[in-house]
Amino acid sequence: QVQVVESGGGLVQPGGSLKLSCILSGVTLDDYTTGWFRQAPGKEREWLSYTAKDGTTYLEDFVKGRFTISRDIAKNTVSLEMNNLNDEDTAVYYCAADPLGGTHELAFSHWGQGTLVTVSA
Repeated sequence: QVQVVESGGGLVQPGGSLKLSCILSGVTLDDYTTGWFRQAPGKEREWLSYTAKDGTTYLEDFVKGRFTISRDIAKNTVSLEMNNLNDEDTAVYYCAADPLGGTHELAFSHWGQGTLVTVSA
């Protein structure tokens, strides 16, 4: 059974940084693509990044330069490091996994429960 679990959310001041982690169980990163999404209050869920099975990473344009993706094969973990956060980054952040995946939420079959990131002074 595939399980996806995010962690690392919390309260951060504007300009601050936060690192989110996503642990997969039941499958390996070599076999599954992972993605990060977020949903701000009152808004639709939006795609942030996609990491292919070979480790190649794609980031949405509006987070390039601020967000970084990394993965630890041994720990079966993908991380989202976020820098220079602002209040528009306040959202529930989701990790998702799928054998194929893509740049839309419909492309992913397994989802974590989400972790809340609040950017506030």
